[in-house]
Amino acid sequence: MPPKPLDYESINENVKKAQYAVRGELYLRASELQTEGKKIIFTNVGNPHALGQKPLTFPRQVVALCQAPFLLDDPNAGLLFPADAIARAKHYLSLTSGGLGAYSDSRGLPGIRKEVAEFIHRRDGYPSDPELIYLTDGASKGVMQILNTIIGGPGDGILVPVPQYPLYSATIALLGGSLVPYYLEETANWGLDTTELRRSVAQARSKGINVKAMVIINPGNPTGQCLSEANVRDILRFCYEENLVVLGDEVYQQNIYQDERPFVSAKKVLMDLGEPLSKEVQLISFHTVSKGYWGECGQRGGYFEMTNIPPETVDEIYKIASIALSPNVSAQIFMGLMVNPPKPGDISYDQYFSESQGILQSLRRRARIMTDGFNSCKNVVCNFTEGAMYSFPQIRLPPRAIEVAKQAGKVPDVFYCLKLLEATGISTVPGSGFGQKEGYILFHLFSDGYPLFYTFFYAIHKQ
Repeated sequence: MPPKPLDYESINENVKKAQYAVRGELYLRASELQTEGKKIIFTNVGNPHALGQKPLTFPRQVVALCQAPFLLDDPNAGLLFPADAIARAKHYLSLTSGGLGAYSDSRGLPGIRKEVAEFIHRRDGYPSDPELIYLTDGASKGVMQILNTIIGGPGDGILVPVPQYPLYSATIALLGGSLVPYYLEETANWGLDTTELRRSVAQARSKGINVKAMVIINPGNPTGQCLSEANVRDILRFCYEENLVVLGDEVYQQNIYQDERPFVSAKKVLMDLGEPLSKEVQLISFHTVSKGYWGECGQRGGYFEMTNIPPETVDEIYKIASIALSPNVSAQIFMGLMVNPPKPGDISYDQYFSESQGILQSLRRRARIMTDGFNSCKNVVCNFTEGAMYSFPQIRLPPRAIEVAKQAGKVPDVFYCLKLLEATGISTVPGSGFGQKEGYILFHLFSDGYPLFYTFFYAIHKQ
């Protein structure tokens, strides 16, 4: 009998090639242990609320009123909700054509896209066009839409930083493209040298790959570094010279733990460079409500902004968005609230400010504690975590540990993480899923006692 269409032999080979480490073998084993009654701490993905971070009050109040608009007609509503939350809920409901249960425009509600554009203008000092902003179900969905637009086949390459968040490697594989790695330099606090970019592009082109885009993750995931403004300028000049689209993953822009190197968006640096770059370099920038001090991962709110993208291409991207009808409407409201939070003088401002700054200061303290703690350990070295929610220390594994893993038929980091899971209930990610240079082993580990900070370890064994 020939195989059926959904037998393993028949399914799309790209699906088989795609790997997403943060929900891979370790996560599945952790789920099995949980069903057996073992307490599991899931740290396989940056998921703040699951690890104890409390949601901000004001946005939850507003969305609760939008979800149950009959509460707005209750004469006692003012006893439960502050007046500014009630006013904001009425505002967002007025933007919809039928409340949160109705589809929106495939690009997202125009009024919220306008709020995003105003946020970008305030942040960068340059105007933003709401018509070039699309709201999405988390930043990941936007990344996938754009990569789907760029990649036409295996000859199309995307420059991706290594170590990298495996969304990129998985999506590129799924779409049948080619991942072109460029390696971050650990000794320079995971910085980027354009010499490495040129080497990577030249090597890819020698193999017949047409490199079309470059991903930058700033602040870094999983490495936790913040790119300097000079570094971003170098990247943009390089992309101008090589005719590459820049994909700016900036979802951790609120997670900054040092004052010497603040976050600067790729859009601002590009505009500051002036012509011809500011008119020629194509840039897509991504943001989300899942990170920062919001941590609303399950709400799936995000956006991307397009810069210097031709109108005809914008129309094609709109067509892709239209296939999914519309992004989650409640998530769009979360995005509106993130980019337009309570202001000084508003009833809810003091509580909002106290909650958000409390989370950020807690993360900042944990960044220092984590770094100092790792560096106090034998055979461990760790760069300071400047941003995002991750540390990335180097750990030297003894040869015997690696040999035992090989005897078990496992990659050493996978073997280690499985043993850690079974012994402690801590669910981690084998760091080999982040694609570090050959000879390196990475894994994702929960920091016991500091549940709001996720930790990426990597270990190296030199022969």
